[in-house]
Amino acid sequence: MQPRVLNVECPDRVGLVHAITGVLLAESLNIVGNQEFVDRSAKRFFMRTEIEGSFDESRALEKLRATLGPDAIIQLPSLAPKRVILFASKEHHCVADLLVRHMFSELHCEILAVISNHETLRPLVERFDIPFHFVPSAVADRTRHEQQILDLLAPYQIDFLVLAKYMRILSADFVRRFERRIVNIHHSFLPAFIGARPYQQAYDRGVKVIGATAHFVTDALDQGPIIVQQVIPVDHSHSPQDLSAAGRDVEQIVLARALKLVFEDRVFLCANRTILFD
Repeated sequence: MQPRVLNVECPDRVGLVHAITGVLLAESLNIVGNQEFVDRSAKRFFMRTEIEGSFDESRALEKLRATLGPDAIIQLPSLAPKRVILFASKEHHCVADLLVRHMFSELHCEILAVISNHETLRPLVERFDIPFHFVPSAVADRTRHEQQILDLLAPYQIDFLVLAKYMRILSADFVRRFERRIVNIHHSFLPAFIGARPYQQAYDRGVKVIGATAHFVTDALDQGPIIVQQVIPVDHSHSPQDLSAAGRDVEQIVLARALKLVFEDRVFLCANRTILFD
């Protein structure tokens, strides 16, 4: 039987581990993995526990709420794979990587569809028998464009949206509808080069590392909580094309790593920071 995950976040105090594990013991549950962390500046306690055994979920959660108090956030996520929709534009590398990982069940998710503002990736996506929705943005204002996307999303009952090199800025209203449920891959080790042609900018500056950042999307552009970052070394011999190719490789690795953590319920948010239990 696959272990269940119990995630707890609450104000820090003495004896929390004992209190939580005491409830689990009383429910005859076996703890097969446990990680905890205290953010001292925020005075918040975080704990991820993997448990085995049959139990009454409602009763266990009620006991935990009574033990931890009304300010506690207690989650017992479903074992079902997360329901996900990818947003894309023209670049293929992240979408292709995620579709392959999805085909081999590496990400604990079900990719329901791909939505794109270009037709470029339709042949790729349809090879994997995934629905592809084209929502053109060239002639539509952003409000109308996003409403068309919302209409497409409505039947899907999604858990997360993934911006897999989606080259459109989402409005604050759209982002708030999916708060803490949109993950983006950014083409640099934030903060860094912004705007168009980032690898040409990197080349012009003679950078010695390039990287990528996966983060949750907020209404502040590229300022959301960071999930995973990675850099790789480069040198003077790298052309802009070399940097771009290397950048594509690190982007897909970082995005896949971030999504694996998120979909396995290993990520907590604390203000604009993340707590990762891997």
